[in-house]
Amino acid sequence: MIIKAQHSMLSAWFKSMTSLGLLLLLQACTTTTIDEFRQGATGITSEDSVVILGRRQGAAYETRAQFVECVGERMARGANAINVIPEQQFVDAMFPWFEPRTAPLRSEDLQALMAQPMVTEIMSGFGVRYIVWLDGQTETTSRMGSISCAVGPGGGGCFGFGSWEDDSSFEARVWDVSSATAVGTISADATGQSYMPAVFVPIPLIARVEANACSSLADQLKQFVQGG
Repeated sequence: MIIKAQHSMLSAWFKSMTSLGLLLLLQACTTTTIDEFRQGATGITSEDSVVILGRRQGAAYETRAQFVECVGERMARGANAINVIPEQQFVDAMFPWFEPRTAPLRSEDLQALMAQPMVTEIMSGFGVRYIVWLDGQTETTSRMGSISCAVGPGGGGCFGFGSWEDDSSFEARVWDVSSATAVGTISADATGQSYMPAVFVPIPLIARVEANACSSLADQLKQFVQGG
């Protein structure tokens, strides 16, 4: 019985050391691609503001509010920070014109909207120079592997290995409120492989795909509206 117990402990130790060696070799990495299409000249002053809105079509599809907030917060800090109006504050002040069912879908719709004195007054009060429409989401694909957990008289643990791929794809359309025209589009695509090795306890190695898409898109948007 003692020999069998020792053999079981050595076997478990060998498996754990092998898995830990694999863990050290693995790194969750992300690849991000940014594309920019400019349609007009841009520029911004210290009195101007930008509002970033997420595209939403009912409950079936919507751009996550957390991603919209992430892009806005990054544009509002650091070198050459830009005044960014919080999305919900702007939508509430502009009710009902920027609700999902009534929000302008094209720059031509913005022209018609700006013809209303109340809309123009609120926009001027906020100092809005650019409206940025964010559209996109993150999808998880290519799941592989499995992890099993068990509990016995001597304790419990999990063993196994899993991996998956995350793909974040977002597009930002920039409208110039002063001319009520579309001035450009910026897209960000980030892909990454995440791993979940389990040696007694699962240890996630998560690829920060959406966070990388947020930072890259925000930095590019900041340069874009500043005219760089």
